[in-house]
Amino acid sequence: MHGAGNDFVVLDCTQKPFRLKRGQLRQIADRHRGVGCDQILVVEKPRAKGADFGYRIFNADGGEVEQCGNGARCFVKFVHVRGLTRKRELEVETLGGRIRPRLENDGEVTVDMGRPVFSGTETVEGSKVMRVSIGNPHAVQVVSDLAAAPVTTQGPLIERHARFPEGVNAGYMQVLDRHRIKLRVWERGAGETLSCGTGACAAAVAGIRQGLLDSPVRVETRGGALTIAWAGGDNAVTMKGPAEAVFDGTLEITEP
Repeated sequence: MHGAGNDFVVLDCTQKPFRLKRGQLRQIADRHRGVGCDQILVVEKPRAKGADFGYRIFNADGGEVEQCGNGARCFVKFVHVRGLTRKRELEVETLGGRIRPRLENDGEVTVDMGRPVFSGTETVEGSKVMRVSIGNPHAVQVVSDLAAAPVTTQGPLIERHARFPEGVNAGYMQVLDRHRIKLRVWERGAGETLSCGTGACAAAVAGIRQGLLDSPVRVETRGGALTIAWAGGDNAVTMKGPAEAVFDGTLEITEP
């Protein structure tokens, strides 16, 4: 599946337990020797009362992460197509907390991503970044020319910087007007992707927080556009965008 070009392998583990090891996940994500994807999404039964499903996210390097916004939209489409639920609005457990995605009448998915957490601004690798958590960590900076931004050179350095011991997603946004930005993201454990849902949320709320943007914000990525809304304060961030199935298949997984 893909959400605005951010592509996923989605595994249904509601009937059998998830037991894949890190090397096996890397094998699936390998674009030359496996299926190939930015992240692997795992659908499970919920552990806590009140939730409809559990949702785990593994980056292409096999490491588990807290949240993935584009993946959350694909998650909703997946459980509907597979007949796992008929509910249009779900409560889903993630490592980064519960999210509430909703399948809309136009086929797109809106996700309540929860309340953003700001950790201030600081200078990292020569650039001023705003630290924002959308269930997972982001370091967002404003650039004047997105095409010339040092995403692939500076991004890996920010991702692994000592100030971010758990790693961080490095976002680069260009403000086009008060309701529209262009965005590129170097994702922790995955590299630059065509789109990043939590990165779009982080960039939009960082821009609103700095007085550069007004909600809602259209976030234009290389893979497509997302709409982010945030009323400020302790309000939750919502994200709306597409989710598409590409193909179904069965893969025999060997020991790494």
